[in-house]
Amino acid sequence: MKEEKKEKFKSGFVSILGRTNVGKSSIINSLVGEKVAAIANKPQTTRTVIRAIVNRPNSQIIFIDTPGIHKPKSKLGNVMVENAFEVAKDVDIIIFVIEATSEEIGRGDKLILEKIKEEKRKTILVINKIDLVDKAKIAKLIDLYKNEYDFASIIPVSTLKNINLNVILDEIEKNLTEGPAYYNIEEYTDQTTRQIVEETIREKALKLLNDEVPHGIYVEVDKMKKRKTLENEPIFNIEATIYCLRDSHKGIIIGKNGSMLKKIGTYARQDLEKMLGIKINLKIWVKVREDWINNNKFIKNFKLQ
Repeated sequence: MKEEKKEKFKSGFVSILGRTNVGKSSIINSLVGEKVAAIANKPQTTRTVIRAIVNRPNSQIIFIDTPGIHKPKSKLGNVMVENAFEVAKDVDIIIFVIEATSEEIGRGDKLILEKIKEEKRKTILVINKIDLVDKAKIAKLIDLYKNEYDFASIIPVSTLKNINLNVILDEIEKNLTEGPAYYNIEEYTDQTTRQIVEETIREKALKLLNDEVPHGIYVEVDKMKKRKTLENEPIFNIEATIYCLRDSHKGIIIGKNGSMLKKIGTYARQDLEKMLGIKINLKIWVKVREDWINNNKFIKNFKLQ
């Protein structure tokens, strides 16, 4: 009897590029099945480069979520855009995410297309939010982009309705080459627990605060310690600080009688307990650090290492 030929194991790194707010982080979280990237309906939610790992029977796909491409208005903004384009130079495949609601190829998408053409990488075009438009509009958009670049494939998806997300994984696997598993198959991100805590608190702040405040904040974990409760249950004591640009912002983040800060802390704690599988005692403070988004001392923390 003829022995069945075993499929070769494939692996590779995949960068997700797109303008701010096109749904890159939502796509990553949906594909990984775990929450590894901050999601908020605000531009520039992702600041750092985050790796998320998808383990399949015959492949390991390492996604790299990058900051959204936007017109920088600070040193931090410049670093975010530099990081996104830098990552694209060293990956096996680029996923370029656009919105189905686009009428034409806008300035931001044109800039990304130029970078893709420069790098000559295998690129999969993902058209997100197809639940918001009709099929004729999607077809028109596909034709528009087909004329610009020879994409490995074009996939219309909806993260909201869970349409075609597995097709993305199948297409990536098809375009990968033979390679080892770079990470343990139990892992789904290379972020440390500290980074996960900081990103989760920041995400909740982004969702709850008004537009003026969120992007002038960053979060630092000051202390993390595991201990046992009196009932001998494990618990994580976490202390963190939200830094903002000015005193008026500090007042908004804290809220009347501490109501806003309490809400941020409660939502963050609930998410973290689910993600980390342990009871959490979370304390958050708010401090002002004026114009930190243009201060090189702090900006270096966001640069690619």
